[in-house]
Amino acid sequence: MFYNTYRRGLTHITPNMNKKNKILSIVFILTISTVIGISTSFDILHSKNRIILATTTSTYDSGLLDYILPTFEENSGISVDVLSVGTGFALETGRRGDADVLLVHSRTREDEFVSNGYGIHRACIMYNDFLIIGPSNDPASIQGNNISMTMMNLKSAGELGLIKFYSRGDGSGTNSKELSLWDLINYTPNSGNDGWYYETGAGMGITLIVANENNGYTLIDRGTWLSSKDSVNNILLVEGEEVLLNPYGAILVNPETHLSVKYDLALEFVAFLTSKEGQELIGTYKLNNETLFFPSFGHGNETYGCSTTDAEIEFWREHNGNYIG
Repeated sequence: MFYNTYRRGLTHITPNMNKKNKILSIVFILTISTVIGISTSFDILHSKNRIILATTTSTYDSGLLDYILPTFEENSGISVDVLSVGTGFALETGRRGDADVLLVHSRTREDEFVSNGYGIHRACIMYNDFLIIGPSNDPASIQGNNISMTMMNLKSAGELGLIKFYSRGDGSGTNSKELSLWDLINYTPNSGNDGWYYETGAGMGITLIVANENNGYTLIDRGTWLSSKDSVNNILLVEGEEVLLNPYGAILVNPETHLSVKYDLALEFVAFLTSKEGQELIGTYKLNNETLFFPSFGHGNETYGCSTTDAEIEFWREHNGNYIG
């Protein structure tokens, strides 16, 4: 609106205008320009109190961030802009310096991200688990099986033309976990060419919809499942094994790699996640009286794939004093 008004002011200054009108028009333009300058300056100052969080679609789709972010933003005065993508893209965003902090779930790639100097001070924040869902008639006969038998049955049923399996195929943490499950039976699926294994190239929510509409199977995180199960016909078939646990880590993007990173603000955000208040919020978030995520900072271990060292615990305890309460 200011831009259009500014343009109109310029247009109306003509050689035929009398001196008084010209002066009034110039005063008007200068006033608008000042307002524009103040508005722009305000936006710049305001943006300094914003950080970008690159996180997974499964985290976003679960509704957890809508639950915990208002508390952090109100207490800190820091706004969090959420970029919801797969873990692979989130890590790439961090490598480019286009995010200030990450919340992802692919431990091997997280460790690589940190070891290569792109991230620092990784903290194990929470965990849930993965599930395999499919049509209620379960043509692959996987319900109640252990994970190795499950993958064998899915492969056999697929080759017989009895089922379809839908993979995210997007380089996400969920996609990486799924491929590791096929590795358990020394099988590498081939999207499209197998005739039963398909990649959606999309997030968890969309992949769930596609699998449901086509009576197919898929791997899904519990958070997304609990937030979506009432809207689909697919049912939960396999759960509960240690290999299906799903830890989430928060990583600060290294400010020495990208000077534009808002390290101090991001530090405050992760300090909140690791604090007593942040951990309690994560643990109390429920849908239909079911817990979606379990807080794990300070007591994560190898079972969760999210070990926490004494040095890491001490570092974050030094920085989360504002939120312990």
